[in-house]
Amino acid sequence: MKHIIIITAFIFSTYHVLAQVENVQEKFDLPTALHESSGAIFFNDKLILHNDSGNENKLYELDTISGLVTRTVTITNATNVDWEDIAQDDSSIYIGDIGNNSGNRTDLKIYTINKSDYLSADAVTAEITNFSYSDQDDFTATPNATAWDAEALIALDTNNLILFTKNWVNGTTKAYAIPKNSGTFSVDALTTTLTSGGLITGATYNPLTQKVYLVGYNTVLQPFVWVSEKFTDSDVFSGTNTQTLLSSLGFMQAEAITYIEADRYFITSETFSIGPISNNAKLVSFTTNDNVLSITDQTTSSVKLYPNPVKDVLFIDGVDVASVEIYDTKSVLVYQGNDENINVSALSKGFYLVKMYSKDGMYTTKKIIKK
Repeated sequence: MKHIIIITAFIFSTYHVLAQVENVQEKFDLPTALHESSGAIFFNDKLILHNDSGNENKLYELDTISGLVTRTVTITNATNVDWEDIAQDDSSIYIGDIGNNSGNRTDLKIYTINKSDYLSADAVTAEITNFSYSDQDDFTATPNATAWDAEALIALDTNNLILFTKNWVNGTTKAYAIPKNSGTFSVDALTTTLTSGGLITGATYNPLTQKVYLVGYNTVLQPFVWVSEKFTDSDVFSGTNTQTLLSSLGFMQAEAITYIEADRYFITSETFSIGPISNNAKLVSFTTNDNVLSITDQTTSSVKLYPNPVKDVLFIDGVDVASVEIYDTKSVLVYQGNDENINVSALSKGFYLVKMYSKDGMYTTKKIIKK
């Protein structure tokens, strides 16, 4: 969002708890090329960012030590009408062209990029998902006074993305499930809403902890973080939702958030100026007291992999192993053998797919996390 308008103050009933968000630090000002940064993910040990409305149809890789842009990738068949967030899963990157400050857009989109394409070329083509809100029936333009704006997107499960609204009217944030496949869809709101205490501007789902982190700011540009956890299925707000004010940051237009590890996050902000108040775009880091969760296998297979997450040796039980293959998130084969006890200590942290062939000619696949 290019311009900030201080909206009329109103009081929300928010749920405050002792913060698990710790060590909040401003790392550096973002480079000029990212002064309107609005979405962030951490992939392939790189921070990947994009700008919002009217900027170029590009992703930027940022070196988090030097603060310099080291690579750009152009999405050749995309237009940056109002890119507001970016999400990822094991195989894809999703760019949300979802900004809708006036509430009158009829061209909302998700651009899906294959990760292997992203890694191999500086110009890629995306698949496109078009969507509309099933419960929106009024498309009258009401700038910065609409319930149909959105700036936050996550990839939560195999089939769906979850979008979170930025409600300028009363601060009630809705979540919508959007199919990951290309096509045109009318999407429904999930059951539970969040009284957010402000404007939600970014989101990340951390699969290592199974928690959703939302970032935003209130009516006086005080940034905050919401944590949603212990929810049921995709109804993200159905569990426990807690808010932490990032008071040490002062006035800041926080725009994006991404997880780095189980207990480490980055936030980006956008350059803004309102009367005597101004601030440059920044990169902010914080830590939490979260730990990596053990994975509960959701398949019906009797094959067990443990421990999961794994640090050194992965054990396979429940199958007469003929051969085993392990693939990383780029679909690169990183291990091949026939042992039931596999030393994975040399693998980098992250997600892997284990494909196990049995001696009867059958095979099964399981996901693991290397910690």
